[in-house]
Amino acid sequence: MSTSLGWGILGAGGIAGAFARDLSTGGHRAAAVGSRDGERARAFASKHGIPAAHEGYEALVSDPSVDVVYVATPHSHHLEHALLAIEAGKHLLIEKAFTTTGDDAQRLVDAAREKGVFVMEAMWTRFLPTMVAARERVAAGDLGEVVSVVADHSQMLDLSPGSRLIEPSLGGGALLDLGVYCVSLAHAFLGPVARIRAAGVVDDAGVDHRGAAILEHAGGGMSTVTFSMETLGSNRATIAGTEGVIELDPSFYGSTAYRRRHESDHDEAAESFTPEHEGRGMQFQAAEVERCIAAGQLESPTMPLDETVAIMRVMDEIATQMRDSSRG
Repeated sequence: MSTSLGWGILGAGGIAGAFARDLSTGGHRAAAVGSRDGERARAFASKHGIPAAHEGYEALVSDPSVDVVYVATPHSHHLEHALLAIEAGKHLLIEKAFTTTGDDAQRLVDAAREKGVFVMEAMWTRFLPTMVAARERVAAGDLGEVVSVVADHSQMLDLSPGSRLIEPSLGGGALLDLGVYCVSLAHAFLGPVARIRAAGVVDDAGVDHRGAAILEHAGGGMSTVTFSMETLGSNRATIAGTEGVIELDPSFYGSTAYRRRHESDHDEAAESFTPEHEGRGMQFQAAEVERCIAAGQLESPTMPLDETVAIMRVMDEIATQMRDSSRG
């Protein structure tokens, strides 16, 4: 339980609310919230028991009670708001997708390194007990050599007129909202991507609604990722090796169970894992941020900044190929 660092929540939408609840569950301290709408900030602060509410993001990042800023605005505004916090000398946790392009991701990382502040992408899945246990099994050699990852993230989301998800200026699309989980999972277990083959459905405004990609990884592994914001899917994932497989239950990107099967076990599970914790699980990424800052680290070894940039560049190429395939 840590209350040493004060968190400032930049944005007062749904994901910000989920994070605020889990901060409290994990024993972390929310010091302030900021929104363009002062009334909305005050309502958010009252609901979540946050001491200070600011109208405008400049006021939030200037608050001396704030040590770490959690950026929870749309993808399209992450770079702008993160640079504002970096200039103020604040540490950062930035919602995924980190930015909308690989170039913007690199610009943000360069600015943070020059300023000497901690920054991490809020890929909360990596810090959940399920993923920690899966990485331990892989590190122990229980799957042999990992050669394949398959992941699906498909939901029927609100695509009605006015929805952020179909607005290109707000970073709308299935890839940035949903596909990022799949690409990040594949990258985590198979490493850098060498070749990409992707296709998708993109509307006239340039917003992708669904897509799929086959990724060839530099180490020889292959992954398949599918994502959609207009259809339901399995929302399962598998991490397969030469001697076994981990099967992640739906929804693989959340706090879920897994089964591990060994090549000699056939259909019987060699191990089952079911996480037990309070809340949604977003407190684990907050704990990692605080642990790293206390240790004097400016990035997390579990979600390194260069990997975040590499993932964004993979998604750049997937997006390009989806647009090309949709035109064809």
